[in-house]
Amino acid sequence: MDQSTPSYSYAASVKSDISDELINVYLQRPVAGIVVRALYGTPITPNQLTIVSTLFGIAGGIFLAAAETHFVAAALCFYLKDIFDSADGQLARAKKIYSRRGRFLDSIGDYIVDLFLFGGICEVLLGSGVPLFPAFLISFVGFVGISLRVSYHVFYQASFLHQKKEYELNRLSEELRDEDLREDALTLQLQKIFYLFYGWQDRLMKRLDAWCLGSRAGNSESAAKAWYEDAVGLRLGGFLGFGTEYVVLTACLLLNNLRLYLFLSIILFNAVWFSAILYRRSFLAKRVRRGYH
Repeated sequence: MDQSTPSYSYAASVKSDISDELINVYLQRPVAGIVVRALYGTPITPNQLTIVSTLFGIAGGIFLAAAETHFVAAALCFYLKDIFDSADGQLARAKKIYSRRGRFLDSIGDYIVDLFLFGGICEVLLGSGVPLFPAFLISFVGFVGISLRVSYHVFYQASFLHQKKEYELNRLSEELRDEDLREDALTLQLQKIFYLFYGWQDRLMKRLDAWCLGSRAGNSESAAKAWYEDAVGLRLGGFLGFGTEYVVLTACLLLNNLRLYLFLSIILFNAVWFSAILYRRSFLAKRVRRGYH
């Protein structure tokens, strides 16, 4: 290991427990920490782990589409996708080698994996006798749902970290700025792809956030702190990230019950998301307005 590289610290590799998903705090990140500890002294980079994570996710979608007899293989691939998806960020934080390229590569990889996941689900539904239109509609609703829920979780997690002056490399909106044009060609291209996939979602989350808070809440630092650091709001959003989703997916595949996953993803997780929005709009916003006027 390079003498300039600090000693490995698990605590330095993880995000705040308050803003992170509970399943990550107590399961996924400790497991990913084993991977990071093993690779810490090697030349392997976070971006390479991101590519490995994406390849596992793609393989999971392919196994899922192949046949029900491959559900166990698909489950293993999706679980490993989630572990390496945690490990890439943990390695970057542990070594303090954050990069804009890695930020875009990670999110683009997640988008591609979700396409393979719900493409595989559509194939399973068709193979079980579901007509084309309902199978496509269910898969499309599932894909859009997970995309928006994760964007919601990431928006408030990033906002919380910005309040704490941590990990400010992640902007809440990634439209091109003058300083972005000075990045290398690959990073710039990845940013353009990222913005194509996620730009509209980021704008939607900002509008949703403004709608929940309301125009009378004020713009003071105290109000922003109360709004973005609220533990209940963060905990509710913490059920909507990829960690929780892929652990539930893995469990349902091991139970050979894909329809249970679809119920949990489309019905239960969306209900949690709407509850999180309702909490902010109907309860937290009123408390912020009362306290900071």
